Amino acid sequence: MLHQNIKEEIKKAMKAKEQMRLDVLRGVLAAFTNELVAKKRKPDEMLSDEDALAVISRLAKQRKDSIEQFKKGGREDLVKEEEVQLKILEAYLPEMMPREEIEKIAKAKKEELGITDPAKKGMLMSALMKELKGKADGAMVKELVDNLFN
Repeated sequence: MLHQNIKEEIKKAMKAKEQMRLDVLRGVLAAFTNELVAKKRKPDEMLSDEDALAVISRLAKQRKDSIEQFKKGGREDLVKEEEVQLKILEAYLPEMMPREEIEKIAKAKKEELGITDPAKKGMLMSALMKELKGKADGAMVKELVDNLFN
């Protein structure tokens, strides 16, 4: 469904002459095709919504990484462009959980699993990411898990 929505959004962006939006959505469609090929499926098939969200999440993460790198390099012009692209991508992603809610879940999961040894942080992280997949930013989850053991 999401795959089809992107195709329709491309048509709308073309009619409205929104070049940046059009470029980003075409990039998403190309990433969908690459994902299909990587999964040894035909390029003209449709991705499931779960797979499509994973692809869009990956593209959004790439934009965040680029923003960070461009800021370090003092390239504000490129930072602004990447931020606009990120906003377009985020419109297709589910809203992320707030930090406080993730923190509550992390504490509860730590208690549930009975993890007290910082060496078992990976187990907690793994369990949390399975539970919060697509709902929470992995970097934030890692930061909160690290804080639980400090």
